[in-house]
Amino acid sequence: MYLRILMSVGITLFSSLAFTASHSVCSPNKAITVTVNDDNGQPTYQVRFKDQLIIDNSKLGFDFLRHPAMRNNLTSSQVHTVSHHAQWQQPWGETRLITDHHNELTLSFVDKDTDATAYKLHVKVFNDGLGFRYELNKPHALNITRELTEFAFANSDKSTAWWIPARGWNRYEYTYNTTALHDAMHVHTPFTLKNAAGVHISIHEAALIDYAAMTLNQRRPGTFIADLTPWSDGIAVKTNGTFNTPWRTIQIGEHATDLLNSHLILNLNEPNKLGDVSWVKPGKYLGIWWGMHIGTHTWSSGEKHGATTKNTKEYLNFAAQYGFDGVLVEGWNTGWDGDWFFNGDVFNFVESYPDFDIDAISQHSKKVGAQLIGHHETSGNVSNYRTQMKDAFTLYQQAGVSQVKTGYVADGGNIKRIDERGHARFEWHDGQFMVNEYLDNVILAAKYKLSINTHEPIKDTGLRRTYPNWLSREGARGQEFNAWGTPPNPPEHTTLLPYTRMLAGPMDFTPGIFDMSFNGLGDNTNRPQTTLAKQLALYVVLYSPIQMAADLPENYLAKPDAFQFIQDVPTDWEQSIALAGEVGDYIVFARQERQRGKYAGKDWYLGAITDEHPRVTKIKLDFLDKHTEYEAHIYQDGEKAEWKNNPYDIHISKKRVKATDSLTLKFASSGGTAIRFKAL
Repeated sequence: MYLRILMSVGITLFSSLAFTASHSVCSPNKAITVTVNDDNGQPTYQVRFKDQLIIDNSKLGFDFLRHPAMRNNLTSSQVHTVSHHAQWQQPWGETRLITDHHNELTLSFVDKDTDATAYKLHVKVFNDGLGFRYELNKPHALNITRELTEFAFANSDKSTAWWIPARGWNRYEYTYNTTALHDAMHVHTPFTLKNAAGVHISIHEAALIDYAAMTLNQRRPGTFIADLTPWSDGIAVKTNGTFNTPWRTIQIGEHATDLLNSHLILNLNEPNKLGDVSWVKPGKYLGIWWGMHIGTHTWSSGEKHGATTKNTKEYLNFAAQYGFDGVLVEGWNTGWDGDWFFNGDVFNFVESYPDFDIDAISQHSKKVGAQLIGHHETSGNVSNYRTQMKDAFTLYQQAGVSQVKTGYVADGGNIKRIDERGHARFEWHDGQFMVNEYLDNVILAAKYKLSINTHEPIKDTGLRRTYPNWLSREGARGQEFNAWGTPPNPPEHTTLLPYTRMLAGPMDFTPGIFDMSFNGLGDNTNRPQTTLAKQLALYVVLYSPIQMAADLPENYLAKPDAFQFIQDVPTDWEQSIALAGEVGDYIVFARQERQRGKYAGKDWYLGAITDEHPRVTKIKLDFLDKHTEYEAHIYQDGEKAEWKNNPYDIHISKKRVKATDSLTLKFASSGGTAIRFKAL
């Protein structure tokens, strides 16, 4: 909700033809300027940051199927500007209070010959970046074949980019490339780069609803065009003629950490539409999950079946004893036998295997005080899931489940749907059909007071603000690749995620692996390529309102001193501050625990990680309350720690600190530091 509105002032200019060929709008601090031109009838925009050209003249518009294009012979006819300054509160999140301070420019573009309106362009400019979107209002259907939006980076020949390929078979689950900008040919967003002057930029989108996801295709050196993921019939977006596009977003900062401290994506989404969401609860959970990935259990039925009543009760007991909220159970419902990756047609979401008694588990859950967390794997057959979704949610509601992890495992464009004629069609995960399917799942879940954690998802675009029961999602290479991925995630992977994928929003990475040697140590095995201290630090660095303690319970009991940090660390925050870091090298995050009711969150937590290079960095503690003394519980790499052959060497200590102090953090290769600052 909005807590206060400080200023909202608007000015509208009307004319049959524009007074000038260009219109500009600045950020509140005047650092960013966006200029929209209609020279020669072709609308373009340009972005400057502190007098430096960031985005050169870039085209705007659309091509349609069987309708005239909106690309030229256009001029601006109405100009409206407004300034807005307000503060709003997240029901949960990395920061409780968020300031929305921006200046907005709205232009109407009309055909020079007919004076008919083509589209409106809305541009909002914040201190941390900008967003622009198109608004169309036509009385007839429009099928978009191409969106012509460009991002023409100035002085691009000396820019560095961090990216994953778009429209590949493995969706978003790739390791990140670090290359010259010109080598990033077709990429997913968020797409992050640093130009020759050291300015950091990220291109993404916000409020992706009933539209195709935008990928970026480099057509000329340094110029990327919005490449919309098409339907199976080749159409990019199908509309009734009246629609808004998602916001095309450009985050800008002098330093890499400026991107991390931005709230641009959330500010460009609509406020909560669900009403009272007090039933949406952040928290920590365990899972009958990792054992399947390392081969000690199976999803399928049989001798090694993981999702049994006995196993689930034992996990619930452990969760309750050590302060966890719930236990995720995968493989409980029929359909997992055989090659489940390809048998989404036979999954039944209300029928359990004989060795899984959901009623008995529900009763045990109530008895011990830890809840069952549900799981639905579609294997890409969304029509089969949709026909069962209401019954499946009803079952979970009756069983006391409040969170559901959904899965959409399928290769690239092989999401299966049955069309109105009963024919199978295969769609991309990020095409318009699936954008709507994911959101429909979340909206329906809300009616049953269920929160959703989507795996193999559509990318995050800030819709957690509008639908707060969309707690988290995957959408990148997660921990499971360290069990069987070839190769596993490299040491730099988690130092790249915050600056790339996680600029979009929370990620369910599932940290906390304590046994690195299930396949042996060294650097030629599938295993987490980190130290133990880095696994702890990930709970602070990789934000999610729900965090799994991913390893087996016995591995936590074998290292109780380190396990204490996972028990202590919260998942809901009053504020979060990126203190230091460089893309792909290292990162230091500080977060203050959330204030709840009469309880004032006073403790702070710090997470810091590095790539394959050992390093030392000094951090000021001036983020701490200056009137409070703290006891720092420090979990850091031991003197002989290194990820390849000695990942377990960890030094745990305590010392008293205050806001005027500094700490020197020493990292082993692929190491980390986790600290709890306990208010005294």
